[in-house]
Amino acid sequence: MMEIKRNEILSLQALNIGYNSGKHKRALLPPVSATAKKGELVAVLGRNGIGKSTLLRTIVGLQPALGGRIFIDGRESSEYSRLELARKAGYISTEIVRASNMKVCDLVAIGRFPHTGWTGSNDPEGEAAIASAMDKTGMTGFRDRYISELSDGERQRAMIARVLAQETDILIMDEPTAFLDISGRYEMIHLMSGLARGGRTIIFSTHDFNIALNQADKIWLILDNVLIEGSPEDLVLSGAFNSLFDPGIVSFNYSDGTFSLLTEKRGKIFVRGEGLIRDWTIKALARSGYTVSDNYSVPYLITPTEEAGKWVIVLADGSVEFESIYSLAEWLVKNSNLIS
Repeated sequence: MMEIKRNEILSLQALNIGYNSGKHKRALLPPVSATAKKGELVAVLGRNGIGKSTLLRTIVGLQPALGGRIFIDGRESSEYSRLELARKAGYISTEIVRASNMKVCDLVAIGRFPHTGWTGSNDPEGEAAIASAMDKTGMTGFRDRYISELSDGERQRAMIARVLAQETDILIMDEPTAFLDISGRYEMIHLMSGLARGGRTIIFSTHDFNIALNQADKIWLILDNVLIEGSPEDLVLSGAFNSLFDPGIVSFNYSDGTFSLLTEKRGKIFVRGEGLIRDWTIKALARSGYTVSDNYSVPYLITPTEEAGKWVIVLADGSVEFESIYSLAEWLVKNSNLIS
């Protein structure tokens, strides 16, 4: 048996995931190995259908492994009873709960099932956990609303409150921000980061590369034949993300960790200016197919100052002024023959 390090709360050892169909087994991936430490925020990345959801379901025992071993808190998961495992790891799926006669407070209370015993009734500690979970997810004001009356985003937050009320050391979340708007998405990531700093281990799948790259302590990157794990920075420097996108369509910027669609190259232009206005102007130029030249020659572009001014294209026979980046970009696309 491989050694389990003391601060590793989760260890996957040559885990084989997939489906059983009678005598036939269909593995989605070769055996994978990975770890998560206490208090880590781990993002799971990979293309659609690669096996992210299957991996998460297998970890929490909702789907049997085809082979390999899972250790939770130093103990093999197969040694846990269902109730013991539910006290160790909570799970949120991508499926939306549609319960017409259930209130939010009742849904969140379900998260207490590993702690309530056969009676199903909550003690003061349980009620406090339910109230805290709803408060953290912004659902306190919805406690008496019916689940059927909620938007998809509100319903997702209620599901997250349910798993928080479960008070487990590990939270497994399959696309927890999938139905949230931009504000709600970052509020949820902020909550997840806070829970991780408080000692909980959170493993979540996501298609939001930016969130994974900028917020996760570790990434599990699932490719067709391997699972690669490491800090976002380690994976960037190793070139691991290159295989996620078609290099003929998407370009990865190694300096800031962003992806951009490749556009038709129209020319180069010198940009005179400074600060945020210049930076965002350069982004618009790139989207329009222009790169920034180091050669200070006509034609060139002058960006306004923060106090006043307009964007100005200086040409050999005059100049053109623009009130906005939008109008500047429109002109550049139509007049690419004037920019070499």
